[in-house]
Amino acid sequence: MPDPVDNNTANAAAEAEQPELRRRRDRRRSEDTDARTGTMPITPSDAVDNSTDNRTVRPLRRNSWAEAAEAADERNAATGAVPVIRNVPAAPVPPAAPPASAVQGPLPATDFDEQGFDEEAFEDFEAASPAFEAAAPLSRRSAVPAAPESAPAVPAPPARATRSASRAAALTSPAPDFISSPGLFVREQKPRPVGGFRGALYSLTGGGLNLGPSARQREEDELARRISRQLQGSYNTAVLSLKGGIGKTSTTVGVGLTLAEFRGDPPCAIDANPDSGDLVERALGEGIYQQQSPRTITDLLKNIESIDSLTALARYMHHAGRLHLIAGEQDPEVSDSLTAEEYLRIRKLISGYYSVALTDCGTGVTHNAMKGILQSADNLIIAAGYAVSGAKRARSTLHWLAGHGYEELARNAVVVITDKDEVSSRVDKDAIEDHLSGICRQLIAVPHDRGVADGDLVTLDALRPETRRAYREIAAAIVDGYV
Repeated sequence: MPDPVDNNTANAAAEAEQPELRRRRDRRRSEDTDARTGTMPITPSDAVDNSTDNRTVRPLRRNSWAEAAEAADERNAATGAVPVIRNVPAAPVPPAAPPASAVQGPLPATDFDEQGFDEEAFEDFEAASPAFEAAAPLSRRSAVPAAPESAPAVPAPPARATRSASRAAALTSPAPDFISSPGLFVREQKPRPVGGFRGALYSLTGGGLNLGPSARQREEDELARRISRQLQGSYNTAVLSLKGGIGKTSTTVGVGLTLAEFRGDPPCAIDANPDSGDLVERALGEGIYQQQSPRTITDLLKNIESIDSLTALARYMHHAGRLHLIAGEQDPEVSDSLTAEEYLRIRKLISGYYSVALTDCGTGVTHNAMKGILQSADNLIIAAGYAVSGAKRARSTLHWLAGHGYEELARNAVVVITDKDEVSSRVDKDAIEDHLSGICRQLIAVPHDRGVADGDLVTLDALRPETRRAYREIAAAIVDGYV
């Protein structure tokens, strides 16, 4: 391996043999600097030729466009030269905008608008940052031609304040929710038809073809809605007549069972008939009532002070399904001893546990408990028959009530005409109904039905559809009087 001193001597000899090649290479580098490297050549004013080896000093190189541009500006200012811009394509001219009259409404918001881009803040930042001006190429700042003056003006996009106000109005406007507007989110289900051709077609197609309920079914649904309405408080309806045997007790049982069928809370029926009433026997049947403990309204009065809950009260109750009943006194010696004050005590106790109560009164309006019954009644059912004498007594009852301080009860009374004995065709039923309808709030006719006429157990299943509908109309009418 040669000595390092020998290497240096060899290199110096090689360089002395090729002075012309070195000069050509240095000249080429000094002339083509910005074309080869992309930098701008800077020649200091104090650069001089090396007199010893005739080599030109190589140009200084800058590390950034900002420094190169600054040095070029100083050189151009010293020499008076104009910088030349090469190979910069002109920016395309934007297409002419349509006339202002053809633009309908404000321009649509851009993506930056959707994301909340703040144009004013960006312009302020750009103006305050010198790096934006220095770092941008000179060709990009000067090559874009000005827009022609004859081009029509493009409508300006909505101001930032306008867009902000629109967004704020959209956020503050009430939006639909599931509680107030459930129909906006869930399609309402069509009611299912029950019975008839529509119901049969629905069943055969497995629910694929739903024609909806018929007009009669819609009427039945409306009756059910009226009966099942929620009540605020406890209400009492008295059922009375001036003549016995015309359907007073059967109406009480039929309407009570109907209320129990459609209402969420069970109703209570009280037998206040002083003449050994048979309300519980008509609701339970004679045989079942005899097998049960014969607790009556008299037993309830004896122990009324000790009753402080529904459980304690149930010991004196009889149940026909969801209909709760208080039996009347069957002993003739004490049956007529119920006074108005005693009835009011029972009524006060019942009002704490039941929202609807029915009171089956005795025949006439002058017995001892009748004053208390009328004082606590919210509305009345006047039982009548299609016989001429029955219609007259019903009218007389209404007149008596109006003449003894119960005008409001008489005006809002519901007259129920029961065709219990199936009167002959010689009786003009329409004339009797017209005779009574003008002096009461509503008149309802109950057709002849063997399940009612026999004087035995009354059950809704054994009644004709027309009779059950009549009882639904009566129940809806008395609940209408509560609200």
